[in-house]
Amino acid sequence: MQFSPHDALPASLPPRSASPKPLAGTVPSAFPFPAQDHLPRISSACSARHPACVSSLQTCPWRFPRSRTASSELTKQFRYYRNALSGSQGGRLPVSYHWQQRIDRWKNATRGFFGGGDNQPRPRLCPACGNLVGINATRCHECGANLRFSLAALSKRLSGLFGESDAPVTTALLIANLLMFGVSWIAAASQGEGGGLRILWGMGGEASYRLGASFPYSIYIRHEWYRLITAMFLHGGLIHIGFNMMSLMQLGPALEELYGSARYFFLYVVTGAFGFLISAAFGNYSLGASGALLGLVGAMLAVTTKRGGSFMRELRSRLISSVVILFMLGFAGMGLDNTAHFAGLASGFVIGKLFTDRQPMNVIERRRAYAMGWLAGIAVAASFVLMVLHFHDPLPGR
Repeated sequence: MQFSPHDALPASLPPRSASPKPLAGTVPSAFPFPAQDHLPRISSACSARHPACVSSLQTCPWRFPRSRTASSELTKQFRYYRNALSGSQGGRLPVSYHWQQRIDRWKNATRGFFGGGDNQPRPRLCPACGNLVGINATRCHECGANLRFSLAALSKRLSGLFGESDAPVTTALLIANLLMFGVSWIAAASQGEGGGLRILWGMGGEASYRLGASFPYSIYIRHEWYRLITAMFLHGGLIHIGFNMMSLMQLGPALEELYGSARYFFLYVVTGAFGFLISAAFGNYSLGASGALLGLVGAMLAVTTKRGGSFMRELRSRLISSVVILFMLGFAGMGLDNTAHFAGLASGFVIGKLFTDRQPMNVIERRRAYAMGWLAGIAVAASFVLMVLHFHDPLPGR
């Protein structure tokens, strides 16, 4: 049987309440008000204005209290839980619920990295090829990767600490660029070059040269080819690295998911090195990851030309607009290396046309992709080793 919410109870029936005995002159309420003073009361004034409420034992229309203290208390009660500072049981939280969630996520990622956390055996994915492997398997049955330790597994664990577990190479590139920026700033500060506002956009002196910046004489006369790669991890200031890393985190995960980590890493290294190769041929002293980033843009443009649809057309128009604005800033004298940008963009477009728009599927494609990834990784490692060996070489012209 259903009753209308406006049906009045007879005055002879007592109200049923969960509490043993309600206070006199009050009506029990389900709202969690901190004090009984905020509960609506049946008063003589109320009976005069609303006689039907008294005869049917209905609650009078509740009005928000005018007291500032009571108003602030009620505001805390109805505060959105995201910024709540007290728990449901009345306990005081050390931080807000939003930040507590972030802290818990970092704790779980750290426990997993150092071997703690939930150690219950469960099926897992191979970090190299992504196939499902058994609980007790030590090697992948598809690609033969070592599941106990591998570079792919290590990079995947490291990327989990930064929230991009599906893009380990992008996260590794981000970490490497940040570390090299810290090293270059320390080296510049020790030589009196990184102080004041120069840290924003003026760290391109002797310290950057010794750390492997692209310089035409050193590349084509001294044959220091390692500079084509080490220059990708150097930046001229906080503004420079800030814009580049923001672009990397926007473009990188999508292309890494499309091509796979190995081919994506190969694309990044090859386009960046080709950009500095052409830039040095035109006599430019340059550094930064923008050549490799334009290579990613070129590859994404190639993808949009091979696929149809309104989304791809809109994405292509946005990418072209961004590239045009970037080249206009370079021609306006903002210190941007348009030669490296154009070379990286063109090489990325060509490689994007050659690559298939999916991850490697069969054994032959995976082996070819792994060979590309290992080739790029060995080239990067060898370049940094050569940079350390040539660090104290005399400067050109001395």
